[in-house]
Amino acid sequence: MTRKQKKLLQRILAAGVLFTAGMLLPYLLPGGLFLPRLELAVFAVCYLLIGWDIVWRAACNIREGEVFDENFLMALASLGAFLLGDYSEGAAVMLFYQVGEWFQSYAVDKSRRSISKLMDIRPDYANVERAGQLVQVDPDQVALGEIITVRPGERVPLDGQVVGGHSFLDTSALTGESLPREVEPGSEVISGCINQNGLLQIKTTKLFGESTVAKILDLVENSSEKKARTEAFITRFARYYTPAVVIGACLLAVVPPLVNGGDFNTWVYRALTFLVISCPCALVISIPLSFFGGIGGASRCGILVKGSNYLEALAATEVVVFDKTGTLTKGSFAVTAVRPAQGSADRLLELAAYAEEASNHPISRSVKQAYGRPIDRTRISKVEELAGRGLRTVVAGRTVLAGNAKLLREAGVPFTPEEEAGTVIYLAVDNRYAGSILIEDELKADTTAALAALKEAGVRKAVMLTGDSFSVGQKVGTSLGLDEVYAELLPGDKVAKLEELLTALQRRNPKAKLAFVGDGINDAPVLARADVGIAMGALGSDAAIEAADVVLMTDEPSKIATVMQIARKTLGIAYQNIIFAIGVKLIILILGALGLASMWAAVFADVGVAFLAILNAMRALQVRQLAPQNNYHCLLT
Repeated sequence: MTRKQKKLLQRILAAGVLFTAGMLLPYLLPGGLFLPRLELAVFAVCYLLIGWDIVWRAACNIREGEVFDENFLMALASLGAFLLGDYSEGAAVMLFYQVGEWFQSYAVDKSRRSISKLMDIRPDYANVERAGQLVQVDPDQVALGEIITVRPGERVPLDGQVVGGHSFLDTSALTGESLPREVEPGSEVISGCINQNGLLQIKTTKLFGESTVAKILDLVENSSEKKARTEAFITRFARYYTPAVVIGACLLAVVPPLVNGGDFNTWVYRALTFLVISCPCALVISIPLSFFGGIGGASRCGILVKGSNYLEALAATEVVVFDKTGTLTKGSFAVTAVRPAQGSADRLLELAAYAEEASNHPISRSVKQAYGRPIDRTRISKVEELAGRGLRTVVAGRTVLAGNAKLLREAGVPFTPEEEAGTVIYLAVDNRYAGSILIEDELKADTTAALAALKEAGVRKAVMLTGDSFSVGQKVGTSLGLDEVYAELLPGDKVAKLEELLTALQRRNPKAKLAFVGDGINDAPVLARADVGIAMGALGSDAAIEAADVVLMTDEPSKIATVMQIARKTLGIAYQNIIFAIGVKLIILILGALGLASMWAAVFADVGVAFLAILNAMRALQVRQLAPQNNYHCLLT
């Protein structure tokens, strides 16, 4: 509880004691001569104690030209009740309004503290060796390339590369996952992670202002600036709604007694009741709180949403377009088939590994990784790289050709071309065909489940755009059950194709949105053009954090469906609050105008509606973690 909240609670308790005393006076002093004056004095002190700041704010706002707000409504209604001699009701209006304000303040503060706790990744210091001693300095005082020391239990203060030590890092504050990450010399580390056991020495690769933790904190702090249309509507609604109800209250106080000759006091009382009921605080606080809670709930799952407008867009998303490499697939090659023309598969894989030993190409590395045994370089006597075709290598006195079909055709080696999609290495030994090795970019473990979850979340169409070949694109698309696949696209072609998809979607449903999911580095133009740009696996990627509207801090495609479910839950909660608050207020407004609802009913209805709307809004923050079969997912509660 903040200091301000404690002070308000103390005032509420003190005013509550005075209010109770005032209500008991008629029973303690029945028929007392000075009872009316004593009641006035007690309720007036109670009113001043609990309501002076509301009246003061209303007066200041009037002086600045901002007349119609909830402060004005409460001040006018409560002072009017005093003037009519309804002292207890005038004090009650202010007392219970402040009770509602305290609950609102507490709810907002709890939501902010929850997000702050989730994103409590700001490092307090960095350990740097200066003048032969290890000293603690502010992270923004550490120079680029300087060596910092991170002890067990400390937070990594800056992005860098491990140059000494071995440990496990807790990345849960960034990724939403509890599985620690192992690091050793050569490993890249990012700020915000917690060192669990070993002592680490890290060479910084970014200044603190450019580090991952600084960018993430900036995103979280500024996410409330980009408001959803629903939030903007409530702001505009309150701007016109409050003057309208004040005018309505004035007409209610004056017109009926003039037309029907009724008692002015009765109708003024009804008008004041009308003002209390009409206070829009339940809407004004609960709708932004709903979106704020949704953004906080997403951050718990390692998903950063740059504004509530993007949550609203995600809730309306019907088409999701994916990049292939690094998004649906791992972006790393792996041997998926070894097909010898004669002899064993192990012997063919060994020949390929020796032939590719000198190359650092990703395809060569995948072959050596599949072989998985030490390579005796003394057996290799000659290596010749043939540009665009492959390698010619002499292994144990035998000439080995390893490359594409063009290489074997040039050498005049008869072979059987592979028809399966993927990258194929053909091998020949002493001009005799030895077999082929198929290499493919592997699908991510949860890609299939992620696409199924998207369909369940209401996505009508899943599309893939890739620069890879038609055969590879079609194979991936068929295996995943994608609705459309477009292959052999340059970056400019991807933007053009996205424009076509957007145009077709708008023709069918102008309110529907399209999301593009990419790695955030090569796909920046497409990320920027989509209604919602989602950067996949962007942990530590500056380009991804800058280009995207939503940043997934891990490589899990399943989190796309998670953030869409969070968005739809958040929007649903916001609409529930709008319908509930406006519906209840309209009913009681009508009852108040007809004289069927007293100011007591108005006070309790206003505070009760606000309290229930706030409790409902805080549901958006609630998510929980499950880890079925080592696949981590965030589920809504």
